[in-house]
Amino acid sequence: MDVLLTKLYEIFTAQILDIGGTKFSIATIASLLGLIILAFFVSRLISEIIRRTLLNRFRINRGLQEAITVFIKYVLITLSSVIILQTAGINLSSLAVIAGVVGIGLGFGLQNIASNFISGLVLLFEQTIKVGDYIEIGELKGTIEKISIRSTIIRTEDDLFVIVPNQRFIENNTVNWSYEGHTCRIHIPVSVAYDTDLLVLTETLLTAARHEPRVLSNPPPEVWFKSFGRESLEFELLVWIDDPDANEPIRSSINFRVAYEFRAKGIRIPFPTREIILHNPKVLSQIVTKREPEDYENIQNLQTTKQTSSQTSSANHEIDASSLRDLLRKISYFERSTEVELFALIARGYRKYIDIGEVICREGDPSEEFYIILSGAVEVFSERNNQAIATLREGDFFGEISLLTGTPRTATVRALVVNTVLFVVERQQLQKLLSEHKELGEQIAVKLSERQQILISLGLLNEEELQRSQYAALTWVRDRLNNLFGISLGKN
Repeated sequence: MDVLLTKLYEIFTAQILDIGGTKFSIATIASLLGLIILAFFVSRLISEIIRRTLLNRFRINRGLQEAITVFIKYVLITLSSVIILQTAGINLSSLAVIAGVVGIGLGFGLQNIASNFISGLVLLFEQTIKVGDYIEIGELKGTIEKISIRSTIIRTEDDLFVIVPNQRFIENNTVNWSYEGHTCRIHIPVSVAYDTDLLVLTETLLTAARHEPRVLSNPPPEVWFKSFGRESLEFELLVWIDDPDANEPIRSSINFRVAYEFRAKGIRIPFPTREIILHNPKVLSQIVTKREPEDYENIQNLQTTKQTSSQTSSANHEIDASSLRDLLRKISYFERSTEVELFALIARGYRKYIDIGEVICREGDPSEEFYIILSGAVEVFSERNNQAIATLREGDFFGEISLLTGTPRTATVRALVVNTVLFVVERQQLQKLLSEHKELGEQIAVKLSERQQILISLGLLNEEELQRSQYAALTWVRDRLNNLFGISLGKN
């Protein structure tokens, strides 16, 4: 037994390699490899401790934390390996020739690994994609969980982890939904029948979008008319979200809401149609004439039922379709507006649901929107005098004078009925509307100038100026709108 141990000792301690004048045995090489492996795990542990204790305190984003952690880990591994080799007496300069020869061989044999390695370094330092980003590469969508030197781990929407070589991100187009912020816009295609009322469709799509709580109100949702299809009109509903990871669930939720709103408003999604050509119509007529009278009665009853239901659906559709448009027509500022202008106005506004007793706007606050009451009732009262001024109901509107003149609210308004519904147009959206439709701005200016007593009571107009010129009020209103909304009314 002692002889065997002695032989093993001699084998492991025998000098088998000479590098730069330093002789190595199997035992020495094994100890060096063990120290390097230990240095690898210690470096990894130190980098993780730095990330959890130090980097988290600075509130650095997750992607940058991972990049710094990987950089620190590989720097520590490189330094510790160099120190271990030099301590063992290896002259690193003597390894340059050997490393060059080996590098050429590895370059040919391990091209993909080398490419992925370099690609990993590029991803870590360029930060075009980071840990936590929601990306799309080819058919693959998911959140980046880890970026290593060779590969990147992506967690898909089905909670599956996919290992992707880093080279794919360099060579292929990659969509980073989270790059430079966390807001993105999603497109939801919609096809409707050719006889659809476009105003009703626009309002319906925007209502469905604004009912989804995960859709941002600013930037507001938009409806785009894409094209005239063979069997339908093609539209797109565009909404902004701040949670790219929930892109597909939000899209699904909006589709459900659109389908519900379409059914409630009677908006039809057309079925594809096909043309049938009969080469022998006489045979078909013979088959038809052989049918029993009862079958004809059943067919007639079915057609009558379909016609009745179609008429009922059409009637409901007419009621829903004309509601908002008719209310806008009743407002003096929009009574002469074209269909295009009404379409743009509906697209710029949104519905807001108010509970009973909730304050809509308060006396003395800045004017940022005006309101049309779609259903319910509101009370206008003066807090200064502690006195009710008026009760407004469906079809009435308020807040437009303060918004158009830039003056603070002159009264407080609160809801009197449960689930009061308002149509709201904000200042920013009104500014875009007036800049795109100058004729509408001129109509508003004319109608507002006719309300001279209100403008005088607000201290905005002087009676002496009105007596000197009958156009003083209109000139003042134009200048006011031009200054507030950056438009050019009354100028050629």
